[in-house]
Amino acid sequence: MLYDITRTITLDLQVWPGDTSFSAAHALRLEEGASVNLTTLTLSAHTGSHADAYYHYRVDGAHPMDMPLEAYIGKARVVTVTKQDGALLPKDFAHIDLTGAERLLIHSAVSDLPDYQWPQRFPYLSVELIDYLASLDIRLIGLDSPSVDAFDSTDLPCHQALYRHKMVNLETLFLRDIPDGMYELIALPLKLDLACGSPVRAVLRSLR
Repeated sequence: MLYDITRTITLDLQVWPGDTSFSAAHALRLEEGASVNLTTLTLSAHTGSHADAYYHYRVDGAHPMDMPLEAYIGKARVVTVTKQDGALLPKDFAHIDLTGAERLLIHSAVSDLPDYQWPQRFPYLSVELIDYLASLDIRLIGLDSPSVDAFDSTDLPCHQALYRHKMVNLETLFLRDIPDGMYELIALPLKLDLACGSPVRAVLRSLR
């Protein structure tokens, strides 16, 4: 079974406050006599479900085209947390066996919000949790929250910790109604140069 865990990119989709909202403009229209419909898209690199590139927070960081593709495909564990805001800590996952997971997707109450509603509060990572997950050989952490750091963070300690461990992250996933458990994740960033991130089409496939 295949689960789509991607937020739909529509005109109503909320983006980080101050970022560029999605829009689509027709350059050509069939109904106006053109041979095809042709649209021009305007959107942020962090629109909807997306992968951060290291360039997002490091001057010398990789753009999406150079991020490690293998990190975005493979075994992933979905875990639901009850914490609705604040930093997630290792103790929040002490009851979960993450052995062999390689990727962790964290499902919170944010997935219950519609696309047009910005989360006023959300759980985010901590450096302690990232260090702990790195010790378990987790290489990707995905959240339904809009950031791995606190909303008002400016030094971005969790982003920097991910970079130190050569881990990657996904943000703004849509994990509503996804049962906890092990899956295969496929969530590839686009092969973009110059950009600081990339929207992804993220899916989970049931393991047999």
